[in-house]
Amino acid sequence: MRIRIGGGETLQARLWDNPAARDLIDQLPLTLDFSDYGRQEVLAEPPGPLTMQGMPAGESAPAGTIGWYAPGRSVVLYYANVGRFTGIVRIGAMDGDLSGLQGWDSVRPVTIELAG
Repeated sequence: MRIRIGGGETLQARLWDNPAARDLIDQLPLTLDFSDYGRQEVLAEPPGPLTMQGMPAGESAPAGTIGWYAPGRSVVLYYANVGRFTGIVRIGAMDGDLSGLQGWDSVRPVTIELAG
């Protein structure tokens, strides 16, 4: 499923066909307050949780991954490579230049919507 992620600059992205990604699609469009975590990702909590049923217990997250971090109930946009960690599942991928996600020193609103 093609989506757009906009928070200043717009990224084209896609969500995989898996249970957690379908839960996120059901909540779109969303504007969430994303913040930087660990200088490797930006994250925000959606209104409802995404299922972990049928998902792996944990995965790695290469740069460009859209993930769900179940313990923190967070949608995560990874701009750096993150090793395997329990609770991370991949739900999609972003295309293009990820530098606009880096260096945030405050919370920023980001809209995630289906790409018509």
